[in-house]
Amino acid sequence: MYASSLLRLLAFAAAASAVPPKRSYTAHSSSSIENLKRHIKNVVVLEMENRSLDNLLGGQTIKGLENPINNGPFCNPYNLTEPSQGTVCSSAKNMDSILDDPDHSVTGNNIEFYGTFTPNNADIASGKLTPAQKGFVYEQLRYYGDDANKTVLAKQVLNYYTEEQVPVLTSLVQNYLTFNHWHSDFPGPTAPNRAFVLSGTSAGHGTNDEDFDADKHGLTQRSIFQQLSETNRTWKNYYTDPAEQMVDAWFFNWTFTSGNQGLAVPLDNFYTDAAAGTLLDFSFIEPSCCGLGTTSMHPTGLISQGETLIKNVYAALRASPHWNQTLFILTFDETGGFHDHVPPPLAPRPDELTYTEEAPNGEDYTFSFDRLGGRVPTLLISPWVAKGVVEQKGTNSDGETVSYSASSLLRTLGYLWDFEPFTPRVGGSASFDHLIQSSKRTDTPVSLPDPKPFKQILKVQKPQQQLG
Repeated sequence: MYASSLLRLLAFAAAASAVPPKRSYTAHSSSSIENLKRHIKNVVVLEMENRSLDNLLGGQTIKGLENPINNGPFCNPYNLTEPSQGTVCSSAKNMDSILDDPDHSVTGNNIEFYGTFTPNNADIASGKLTPAQKGFVYEQLRYYGDDANKTVLAKQVLNYYTEEQVPVLTSLVQNYLTFNHWHSDFPGPTAPNRAFVLSGTSAGHGTNDEDFDADKHGLTQRSIFQQLSETNRTWKNYYTDPAEQMVDAWFFNWTFTSGNQGLAVPLDNFYTDAAAGTLLDFSFIEPSCCGLGTTSMHPTGLISQGETLIKNVYAALRASPHWNQTLFILTFDETGGFHDHVPPPLAPRPDELTYTEEAPNGEDYTFSFDRLGGRVPTLLISPWVAKGVVEQKGTNSDGETVSYSASSLLRTLGYLWDFEPFTPRVGGSASFDHLIQSSKRTDTPVSLPDPKPFKQILKVQKPQQQLG
């Protein structure tokens, strides 16, 4: 009798733990926005590099996260046009450093998502053509050549990291809020995606071209940095290595014409400011990129070194006088050509601009910025968010259910600091203002586990072309 009662009690408790917490607020509502403003005074964003949700969080066992360990395995054919060559499926454990950087150009994403470099845009817009997410292995093999070890190449893009391999991320997932449907705003490479995070558009840019160089600063659209400065809000862009052009505030011409380029400062200043309680309204943190010894998790850097950066930023905030009024957002710019099984959705165009590139098959492809990229890991970290919760899709201001994306950050900050959406993409995005709770938690971890380096993989061979 006692044993059966105990089993029923344990079953009830397990079921209850899987139920998402009751929402106190509705997104975009005045009460939700007032609550957000009441509790959050400092926003810190750390934007990492080039990892998909299925890749980096694929081994997280928390309920509600759709990933290989919970819902997989997921399989890709070795060859999209010759099924007889067989398939390969996702499995646990990837390498600390992957030196064969996957294709993450616009047309590379096309073949990974749609199975062709030049999909029919009209068919995509109408819903006739939907992403099957089956071309990741094929493109990795094509990109690195027929003579390479196809088993190793397939593992690079299809395998996922276990909870033990990424202990820092595992602790954050278990203690804070993780988005199940957060997509990059652009199915392409780094710089345009980072522009989307900060301005709601890439202004027609589809690759890492010279306009993003620190000595060119060729972007003329309005950014979050300009918005805050012109409304008496404060910000700093903390960088790790300006030689690698990872200073996003320097993308924008306004930063220099306004004389605010000095608000980009070395990362050591962040730790000093956090300890002293002198963080400004908005802190944007750049990891170092790219290669061995860097911290962004971009191939070829070590995953474990990226975890060390995340751990250090968290520790500085957790010990800071700012902690009880801070929202720390950990996100990634794009998927980097790593597999994710969830099809990217359509999205409002930010403007009327297009981008055209030549595909590997010699055909031109023109992209209209009317759909999102793949899912990227994104977490909300604060004493004001629920513990161990997975957030599903959100709602936009029209009440439509939509996936979150990078533009959700600007949508939410607009509510926090009273500014209108910069672009239709931002205006149509889901906000996460309602995920801030009305009561502060007292059980947030003081520290995170120590990352541990694990097996690296040697480079298979040089790619056949340069990646964007």
